[in-house]
Amino acid sequence: MEIIPKKGFRGLIENWKSDLIAAVSVSLIALPLSLGIALAAGAPAMAGIISAIVGGVVTTLYRGGHISVNGPAKGVIAVILLGIVLMDDGSGQAFNYVLAAVVVSGAIQVLLGLLKLGRLADIFHSSVIHGILAAIGIIIFAKQIHVALGTHSDSPSIIQNLVDAFKYLPQANPFVVIIALVGLLLLLFHSKISYKFFHILPTPMWVIALSIPFVYFFNFFDQHTLSFFGKSYEVGPHLLLDIPDNVMDSIMHPNFGKIGTIEFWTTVVSILIITSIESLAIAKAVDKIDPYKRKTDLNKDLTGIGLSTMVAGMIGGLPIIAVIIRSTVNIHNGAKTKWSNMYQGLLLLLFIVVLSPIMRQVPLCAFAILLVYTGFKLASPAVFKQIYNQGIEQLIFFVGTMVLTLYTNLLIGLIGGLLLAMVSHMLLAKVSIPQFFKMIYRSGSNLVKKPDGSYDIKVKGIANFLGILKIDKMVTQIPSGADVNIDLSETRLVGITYMDYIVDYLKIQKTTGGKVIIKGLESHVSSSTYNRALKIALNNQVVKLSSRQTRLQNLANENDYQYANQVDWNTTYLKKFHFFEIRPIERKSNCLKGTFKGLDVSWEIADVTFSEGAAFTAETFNTTLMILKLPKKIPVFTMEKEGVVDKIIDRVRAYSGYKDIDFEMYPDFSKKFLILGNKEAEIRSFFTDEIIRFFENHQIYHLESNGEALVIYDKIKLARTDETIAFIDYGKELSTLLNEIV
Repeated sequence: MEIIPKKGFRGLIENWKSDLIAAVSVSLIALPLSLGIALAAGAPAMAGIISAIVGGVVTTLYRGGHISVNGPAKGVIAVILLGIVLMDDGSGQAFNYVLAAVVVSGAIQVLLGLLKLGRLADIFHSSVIHGILAAIGIIIFAKQIHVALGTHSDSPSIIQNLVDAFKYLPQANPFVVIIALVGLLLLLFHSKISYKFFHILPTPMWVIALSIPFVYFFNFFDQHTLSFFGKSYEVGPHLLLDIPDNVMDSIMHPNFGKIGTIEFWTTVVSILIITSIESLAIAKAVDKIDPYKRKTDLNKDLTGIGLSTMVAGMIGGLPIIAVIIRSTVNIHNGAKTKWSNMYQGLLLLLFIVVLSPIMRQVPLCAFAILLVYTGFKLASPAVFKQIYNQGIEQLIFFVGTMVLTLYTNLLIGLIGGLLLAMVSHMLLAKVSIPQFFKMIYRSGSNLVKKPDGSYDIKVKGIANFLGILKIDKMVTQIPSGADVNIDLSETRLVGITYMDYIVDYLKIQKTTGGKVIIKGLESHVSSSTYNRALKIALNNQVVKLSSRQTRLQNLANENDYQYANQVDWNTTYLKKFHFFEIRPIERKSNCLKGTFKGLDVSWEIADVTFSEGAAFTAETFNTTLMILKLPKKIPVFTMEKEGVVDKIIDRVRAYSGYKDIDFEMYPDFSKKFLILGNKEAEIRSFFTDEIIRFFENHQIYHLESNGEALVIYDKIKLARTDETIAFIDYGKELSTLLNEIV
């Protein structure tokens, strides 16, 4: 077990080198993104840098997290845009009024943290939050696509901005579009480029760096026109980033002149809700990928972010948020303590002082394309598909919130989305309004400690997002490491947000040595196969096996295998494989187990659900895989299809220190497979003539060894029954071969 890094100044002294190295990578990503976020929010470009510096330096001094990175994030773009529009009175002080709202929202965050109300963020329905984020993505895209095209839309309507993007496409400035297109290609294909030189800098910095030669080639420094297919287009300094020569000249101060208006407080509440929810959600997401499994004090973190937001607002910065992309980069580059966050803030200050002459040569369209790409990802078709897979009702909540937000504002969208979810739950539960709230807050749910030290939680009535605080109060009474049984059999309705909460609790308790069993959902039905989907209890309803499950049960009966269709939350063993070590596993189900007689090899085939990404950007995947537990030790390696571009499989190449091993004597084998591992001699010894011929002549699967077992799968999808049989036959042949020669 790895030793947990020391805290405080002892941690600073002990880990300064690793934290500083990680901070360099983080700051290189934060520099262009912070400038771009500020520009997209309608604020001065330096407001983003000020926010990132304050988020690094001030937040580090008082925080509840250990390894997250703080600064401006895409979520603040829409709320700042909203505030500027609401409070623009023609005086030129709109952003100063917004800064005042930033200061007040930070003060309220501090108060919420001191009152230990950080958990309030849990009560917001997950699909509603996803709808808000999708709306933010569309807002970012609609505003920045015009900058990337060199066009302009005067409409205050986001929808009209999108329409205008297509309407004005023939008027796009080709010299701006060329730069934006090069940046987009870099964003799409940078990870696929194998040359190490292109991985020295993170993708956003390459987008910025490669835009500068175009600026010189087209001479954006002087106002003039260029001809393209007979048409003239204006280029000049107005297309470049404008930042002051002196950092001190960037400082702006808040104007509290509108503190008595509804517009001011609408902005305050919008900033408060969006930044608090996103920060707390990301703090929990970072905890999941922290290699030392440390837990964030959410209340202290909220207080620290609030203090930083107040400081940032006082000197012209944007609200502070915990940022998932930068936090992930921080962890993957070896950061160990909170001081890496301070280093990245100080490095940003250094970079902007040293690099400001260079940054003034960067075209605005380069920043815009970074944000267009980000906005698209927040509201891409894949996001809609992911929500739909969680249940048709979740898609309704998601789309309803998104549309309402786009046509009104973030605050109304959030409140409207929550009301839509609540009314839908009332209708689905088929109870009156008084009975609905009684079944949430006075349902008779209870916590009981058993003589053996374990705990039983009996949940009754309506278990939805409004009841999160109630179950949170119960689980906080349970010590770490204790076994817990959560019985949902007497619930009328169990919402997706409630399921998210108890599954997250299951994972947290598991890391402390406890075991959590969720039961009582056998008589509940849902509109989706997604295990966390909203569930409704139907009296005397007999849950039938699906046609696929029936075929698997028959296969087990015919061959004396074991089969269980129920969800199994115990996925600890899978974490021993690198593929799942870096991806959160949610559950496995439809488990088929057996043993190859005479080989002493046990096997299991199961449907596994895991996620890629974190927090609100996480994407859920389902796949069927096979595990072969071998009686002999074998090398640790990964074997995947050569040339695979699937993002899930392809990222296995990111093994730290792993080398691509070629077998020159077997060109056909090397064409089919990519072998990765860090003990080349052992791996070459393992891949004998017989084993190589076996893989050449059989179905191409993805394989990974952890030294004592193999995990095998084909594609990121659930297997048909015939594919399951093929898994078993393949596993038996491979096990027989390994038994003979290893």
